[in-house]
Amino acid sequence: MKIIILGAGQVGASVAENLVSEANDITLVDTSEEYLGALRERLEIRTVCGNGASPRVLREAGADDADLLIAVTQSDQTNLCACRIAKALFNLPTRIARLRSTDYVDHPELLDDDNFAVDFSICPEQVVTDYIKRLIAFPEALQVLEFADGVVSLIGVRAFEGGPLVGHPLKALRFHLPNVEVRIAAIYRNGEPIMPEGDTIILPGDEVFCLAATVHIRQVMRELRRSDRPMRRIMIAGGGNIGFRLAQSIEENHHVKILELNRTRAEMLASHLSNALVLRGDSTDEKLLETEGIDETDLFVALTNDEEDNIMSASLAKRMGARRTLALINRKSYVDLVQGGPIDIAISPAHTSIGTLLAHVRRGDVVAVHSLRRGAAEALEIIAHGSSKDSKVVGRPIEQIALPRGASIGAVVRDEKNEEGRVVRREVIIPHHDTVIREDDHVIVFCTNKKLVQKVEKLFQVGFHFL
Repeated sequence: MKIIILGAGQVGASVAENLVSEANDITLVDTSEEYLGALRERLEIRTVCGNGASPRVLREAGADDADLLIAVTQSDQTNLCACRIAKALFNLPTRIARLRSTDYVDHPELLDDDNFAVDFSICPEQVVTDYIKRLIAFPEALQVLEFADGVVSLIGVRAFEGGPLVGHPLKALRFHLPNVEVRIAAIYRNGEPIMPEGDTIILPGDEVFCLAATVHIRQVMRELRRSDRPMRRIMIAGGGNIGFRLAQSIEENHHVKILELNRTRAEMLASHLSNALVLRGDSTDEKLLETEGIDETDLFVALTNDEEDNIMSASLAKRMGARRTLALINRKSYVDLVQGGPIDIAISPAHTSIGTLLAHVRRGDVVAVHSLRRGAAEALEIIAHGSSKDSKVVGRPIEQIALPRGASIGAVVRDEKNEEGRVVRREVIIPHHDTVIREDDHVIVFCTNKKLVQKVEKLFQVGFHFL
């Protein structure tokens, strides 16, 4: 595909990196030649320096014959104008815009073809907020992902010495949980993937990804590690978009304190939050953390715009007694360096939100894409289309599907419909070798290496089309 990406920030760079590896023709547009130059050095992409909302710049970027525009600059206005121009002047087929303001969500009619002509909108800040909320709900998890509208969950946990299944082969799982269907989708040991088989023994420290119906996921997690007590006291460092959204969404059921250094921003937070306590101060101030009871805090979340401050404050909070710490970190190299040390969970906003965007870019009916292990692996939710005559998947048992090595089908969600065609029940199937895939099944595929994604998508294709 010929794809134009507007914005060479964290999100734009991550999108370019993901899509260029899949043999797409990428043009990246930004007003900073410095950013573009740095990306040109490591990616095979074309770049144009200029304002993405300019017709001249869009024409120079190849809008006349492009297939897809992804507008992810820091400015909502630039992204919206670019989509409108791409539709009106170039009739560019598919247009995606990053929108940080919640105002547009309240007025979806502004995004239709008669107005800003946005086919899909994404808000990375909201995606990250929802992601953190799921981690709060599952304190033991390293990663929590949902598929099929929340019916199926994929949880990543670190196996704990003393867990019932730790030290035993995976085939023992069916004796531990006789009434629960579960699939161990992948195991990472010392950073390297291990394809799970019945005789594979889980060792302490293994990173284990479990796939099961959401209603059973807590039972599965208890097999791998002790249950943590619920998160009650939460301290948030940074009252920016993500910090504010998170505080607003959890303040009813948690004791929330939010630290913000900027006076004006702190006053705004105080006026818009009902139950959270807003404190003006520096999150790296040891005395402030001690005064505010960091040693009694269940979760310290560092969400400022400065990743060095996030690393420092989360590390300090952990040393001073915070039960669990989470830090927002943009650079992938930093994420790999600090996670599992003084910081329990490091989140890259770009990698966390990339799946929402990629789901609209993939060929075929890919309805969800989640990056795992900070982008090294991916899990996809794909709708199976066609029949046994024109599909390599539909009408075939799993043992006859030519999945590439390193890819596995972890679950199938099958809709039961009434006479009017409405879904009345969603069945979660943890498949076996003889399970036959039917048309319209939602198939969840786990790829231990992101390089396998293109082969998996091609396997499910009946024809080429956009969502």
